[in-house]
Amino acid sequence: MSDIIGILNYGIIGNIYNIEKVLNKLHTKYLIINNKNDFKKVDKLILPGVGTFEDAIKELHQNDMFDTLIASIKTKPTLGICLGMQILSSLGFENKETVGLDIIKATVNKLDTKLLLPHLGFNTIECNNDNELFKGIIDKEFYFMHSFEVNTDENILATSTYGKYKFVAAIQKERVFGVQFHPEKSRESGIKLLNNFITL
Repeated sequence: MSDIIGILNYGIIGNIYNIEKVLNKLHTKYLIINNKNDFKKVDKLILPGVGTFEDAIKELHQNDMFDTLIASIKTKPTLGICLGMQILSSLGFENKETVGLDIIKATVNKLDTKLLLPHLGFNTIECNNDNELFKGIIDKEFYFMHSFEVNTDENILATSTYGKYKFVAAIQKERVFGVQFHPEKSRESGIKLLNNFITL
């Protein structure tokens, strides 16, 4: 029996539709997680990524999913995408200081560059080692759309650059992964990455 992928629904936050399209293309079973009781029905988690750190955390608290999400991440393989990766951090500083899920010891701050924000478009990444998430992906070019970054010295899986500014593009802590880019918008490389996560 194949795993059921849970896609977290933040309410006004997220990018569920495009992720659904890819999972349908990959013939993958999935469930949209709308409340805390849905977490027990899925085997893996995807945290989508469009919106602000503050609003995402606020939605999780308002929907009474914050604590259950943390508990689920600790037991289920998880992939955070863009904002979904950022909220895995301890603290975010978008709009105001906000406590995150604290899965990764990191902070989220505005990209420290004088270049135009957001960082938008396709960009290549450099992986620090061979990894199951990027297995079989030759052209490591992915679609980015962000003004904030995860700042950490730990759990770094890949980096990228905006101009000459280097930032964290992917993280891993055990079975928890995060990517700053949008695999669901990254053509074949992104589809392959999502398939790699699904088949872990």
